[in-house]
Amino acid sequence: MRIQDLLSSCPVLTDGAWGTQLQARGLPLGACPDLWNLEQPDVVEQVPRAYVEAGSRIVLTNTFRANRIALASHGASHSVVEINRAGVEISKRAAAGRAFVFASIGPSGKMLLAGDVTENELKDAFEEQANAIAESGADAIVIETMADLTEALIALEAAKRTDLPVVVSFVFDSGAQCDRTMMGVTPEQAAIAVTKAGADVVGANCGQGIAGFVGICQRLRDSTDLPLWIKANAGIPQLVEDQAIYPNALESFMTHAPAVIAAGASFIGGCCGTNPEIIQRLHQELSR
Repeated sequence: MRIQDLLSSCPVLTDGAWGTQLQARGLPLGACPDLWNLEQPDVVEQVPRAYVEAGSRIVLTNTFRANRIALASHGASHSVVEINRAGVEISKRAAAGRAFVFASIGPSGKMLLAGDVTENELKDAFEEQANAIAESGADAIVIETMADLTEALIALEAAKRTDLPVVVSFVFDSGAQCDRTMMGVTPEQAAIAVTKAGADVVGANCGQGIAGFVGICQRLRDSTDLPLWIKANAGIPQLVEDQAIYPNALESFMTHAPAVIAAGASFIGGCCGTNPEIIQRLHQELSR
């Protein structure tokens, strides 16, 4: 699969949230979603299937925390290959040839700057995960919700060795304008660095509602010729009886999505709090 072939019809609709959708299906708060690939595969499969039926042309995998470093806190670092293989297979079954499967790689959850992890440890962890993903038949890899540019580049290098297309997506949720990552990386710095390092797509996900992504998308577009990947949150959640509720999410998405697309988004979908209803509405709008 070539990214440019997908972009012959642009923008490309991706999927929405996974974590909040799994929580709606019974995943306890604080539990590791990735373990459900082995424990509750039928429930996990409901998520990508719902997005495909809503019109997604790309669905991700339930492998965001499936690297050995992140899994260690759940006593599952020995199950990296098994969890990632199951995650890809679940999404491929749900897609059934109707959508592409882009496998998710998230951050380690440890900070290089604080000495919690070394670059070599990150390299080994991301290589192990990327290889498991590639061997399972994913169409591409999405390195997402990255705050540390060095960690993102290490993950990118590992993913590129698989010869799969690679998306690198950052979370801009800090600073006075919420336009920097937690580590202070700007959209310009992120776009320039991963373009030089050989990413196929660069983007932003999570962190804030879609209104804040208009400016971020434009700044990414001004800094790179790569296609742009945009997946905004449903907004600011309110906790109601231990459930995260996102009021006015659909209205906000439908109000601001055209501006995000106009700013240069090549791929558009949703992150935390978004759902198949939002994706279906985006599909209807894009179809027009």
